[in-house]
Amino acid sequence: MKKKNLKKIIRQIHLWLGLASGIIVFIIAVTGCLYAFQEEILNLTEDYRFVEKQNKPYIPPSQIEKIAKQELPNKHLHAIQYRESNVAAEAIFYNDDPLYYDICYINPYTGEVLKTVDEFSGFFRFILDGHFYLWLPHEIGQTIIASATLIFILIIISGFILWYPKNRKAAKQRFWFRWKEGIKWKRKNYDLHNITGFYVMAIALIFAITGLVWGFPWFAYCYYTVVGGEKSLLYEEPISIKSIDKKAIEYPLDKVFLIMQEEYPNAKSIEVHPVETDTSPIAANANIGDGTYWQTDYRYFDQYTLEEKNVSHIYGRLSKAKFADKLLRMNYDIHTGAIIGLPGKIFAFLISLLIASLPITGFLIWWGKKYK
Repeated sequence: MKKKNLKKIIRQIHLWLGLASGIIVFIIAVTGCLYAFQEEILNLTEDYRFVEKQNKPYIPPSQIEKIAKQELPNKHLHAIQYRESNVAAEAIFYNDDPLYYDICYINPYTGEVLKTVDEFSGFFRFILDGHFYLWLPHEIGQTIIASATLIFILIIISGFILWYPKNRKAAKQRFWFRWKEGIKWKRKNYDLHNITGFYVMAIALIFAITGLVWGFPWFAYCYYTVVGGEKSLLYEEPISIKSIDKKAIEYPLDKVFLIMQEEYPNAKSIEVHPVETDTSPIAANANIGDGTYWQTDYRYFDQYTLEEKNVSHIYGRLSKAKFADKLLRMNYDIHTGAIIGLPGKIFAFLISLLIASLPITGFLIWWGKKYK
């Protein structure tokens, strides 16, 4: 097959894939932009997230649990999270069936309930549902979003092949805008699509790959295996074994919290999970990262003896995580740009805006050729 004919076929593939997925890619990119600074915006607008720092210890999880269950008596308490000294504690209520997700914000020094929030409501939840599910039922929406993201990767690859200049003269118009007076809008639009596409290509590919890790379990497994992963990606808790020969430990949840406080004095957050069954462990985690999640240490303790339990999946101790494990843990932080702090979020926001422009300029190229 001649090179010219091959490029023509690739151009058709690029066109039809773009037309098929363009509106979805646009929605994903725009909702990603709108969600980029949700944490910073909520911290500025929701004052119940913060408390006045006091020179005394936090009240223990057992008391937080009691207070929170009085607030939401018919719901399942999933976890209790303590943050920094001027931040409210969070009693997190979550369940799959029936589905709900509520957070009760409590003053960790006094036990005062500051506010209870339905996390499935509000502007940013609406935006996140669009980004993840296209505002459709989750099973359907996630498949559509993930499929469009997979198509987007093919669009990026085919776009680079079409962009690649055949000679040095052609390259001058591929790296920067060289608009002279009298240049028609079609040419300007073509350059906007071509040149912008080239400069966002690498970051767009990273966004797409990290997004697909959530979209398709098979993709996450293949990605993890290719980078050298050997552990399980399925979360599974170890088992607590009850023994009649040993005396039960009083307030085990509080004792686990104290262990975590002692071992992670500089943690940005510590979370403990009340047991759900007679065989459940007390799961706990501590995050030493500021604005990121990948450095979280996940620990599991026997509810009867407080003996620490090991796990075979990636959500264990960070010190036991290999490169592939850390890369999967970083997935959210990379996807949002938070891996390099606020500058990374700003960069991700701007790149997402440019990505959102590509389906528009691409459609206008097709429209201009069709109705010239």
